[in-house]
Amino acid sequence: MLWFPLLLVACAVTAVACARLCRAATAAGGPGGGASGEGELTLGEAAFLAGGPGRVTELALVSMHRARRLLLARTGWATVVDASGGGDELERAVLGAIGPGGQAPVPRLRPVVAGAACVRRIEEGLVARGLAVPGAGRREVAAGLRAVRGAFLLALALGTVAAALVEPAERARVVAGFVLPLTASGLCWAIARSPRGRWASHAGQRLLAGLSAEDPLTALATRGPAVLEPELRSALGRA
Repeated sequence: MLWFPLLLVACAVTAVACARLCRAATAAGGPGGGASGEGELTLGEAAFLAGGPGRVTELALVSMHRARRLLLARTGWATVVDASGGGDELERAVLGAIGPGGQAPVPRLRPVVAGAACVRRIEEGLVARGLAVPGAGRREVAAGLRAVRGAFLLALALGTVAAALVEPAERARVVAGFVLPLTASGLCWAIARSPRGRWASHAGQRLLAGLSAEDPLTALATRGPAVLEPELRSALGRA
């Protein structure tokens, strides 16, 4: 029974890590009752709740491409086609990020647009309405995810050591014992990594679930670049 203390350690670490992640996710998700921010979502708000600032940036780029104000090349470059004015703050942020040269690689644009003041205002408005997870909540969830990932790797390592300590006839029993901590930590890790769970509160997730994905831009905002044609996925670096 030399392996049993190793199993107890794996179970204890897993229980602590999973409890920490669950507490952080529950607190970040906000109240489970009625949405405090009932109302319509703009496309930019839906994109933020579903995928954060990066999704908002992708939505702006594709929207401008479809409006023929921007050309997204398969090579991953964005070229300004129409800079005659108009558009919203987000489009102006994209044009400002591209600069006077009129052309820039998409990877360079991403962090600039994602950090723009208009994107921060989208986040602040959603947090104020109780639809988005505040930054502190996201950091707590991220710390919980790291703890769960560490617990999973520790259980895997201890299980390997335990299996090596016993006779071959007893290994099936050891493996069965370590299934519990591995399954618990693995499931918590997988579920909590959902992008919606990272950015949207419970109320925000309910509003997202009520959106129809029939419109291509709404589908992009809520489901990500996977809904795009291959050329645009390549242009965004998501092929």
